[in-house]
Amino acid sequence: MILDGRAEQSIAAGARCIRSGELLGLPTETVYGLGADADNADAISRIFAAKGRPADHPLIVHVLDAAGVTYFAATVPDFADRLIQAFWPGPLTLILPRRAGVVAAAAGGQDSIGLRCPSHPVAQALLRACRQTDGSAAQPAVWGIAAPSANKFGRVSPTTAQHVQSEFGSELLILDGGPCELGIESTIIDCTRSVPVLLRPGAVTREQAQALCGQKVFLSDEWIPAEAAAPRASGTLASHYAPHAKVRLMDATEMQTAIDMLGQGLQSGSGTAPAIAIYSRSPLKIRSKQLLSRRMPQGAAHTAQQLFAVLREFDQQGVKLIWIETPPQGPEWDAVRDRLQRAAA
Repeated sequence: MILDGRAEQSIAAGARCIRSGELLGLPTETVYGLGADADNADAISRIFAAKGRPADHPLIVHVLDAAGVTYFAATVPDFADRLIQAFWPGPLTLILPRRAGVVAAAAGGQDSIGLRCPSHPVAQALLRACRQTDGSAAQPAVWGIAAPSANKFGRVSPTTAQHVQSEFGSELLILDGGPCELGIESTIIDCTRSVPVLLRPGAVTREQAQALCGQKVFLSDEWIPAEAAAPRASGTLASHYAPHAKVRLMDATEMQTAIDMLGQGLQSGSGTAPAIAIYSRSPLKIRSKQLLSRRMPQGAAHTAQQLFAVLREFDQQGVKLIWIETPPQGPEWDAVRDRLQRAAA
């Protein structure tokens, strides 16, 4: 069931759902999440089961404010506090030492926990309603909502309420907050070490984080040993964000050459359904009905906002292959490049 997330009664229904240990689809400015009470181990197990997600792959916990950080985190380094002051509410997740006795299931058994304060007004309203308590067992305070992306594990993240419903069906309660503003998941910075380490790029760039936390933000391969087996954060596996069709990254010249080599073989085919989908910034000469083409925006932010929706559209068209023009170099494209490389892995 999809409810208008702007309505007070919808927020109240969502808060009741979370308190009762059920799952809830909710919007954030990045992607839609599949939420549950972060401190309810049974509810957390339902997230892992619904997504088909390994139980040792930690979840991000969404909090309302700094008080939520105090509840879940054992310590907060000075550089992490500066990042919180600069970027919260917003698309930044911080991995912090976990306070003993809380959210062990959501943390995937690790001694750290990922925390984020979303800026989406529906998410903020829901977190505020969940925090409120009358002191009774019937209305406990919920300090955080664990909410990985609301899709099957490893697949394309959802950016609309309808995407969530297509993944989990009409029985799941979903708060509709409209299309996500940013369209890709949050930046993740590991703050459990003596220095900040970027685990996943996002809308908050490495350069922005460095400028505002006052010290170098290391890349994961600069600081974390390659043999570290357990994932410390969501969305950091080599293969992730993948549509059902196989994705291949190509430059524009390679793409046009491949289209030309297919030539009459596609044009003379008897089928009319598209066999290959193409997502490119560069103009290409495409004449076959079996090639489905979409233009990629020239800007990184606009591309990020529509990327997952475009991949879902291609899957719905039944294509077997998706050819995507490799993004340009530059920090503004890092997050898009990261998602595409994982989708193609």
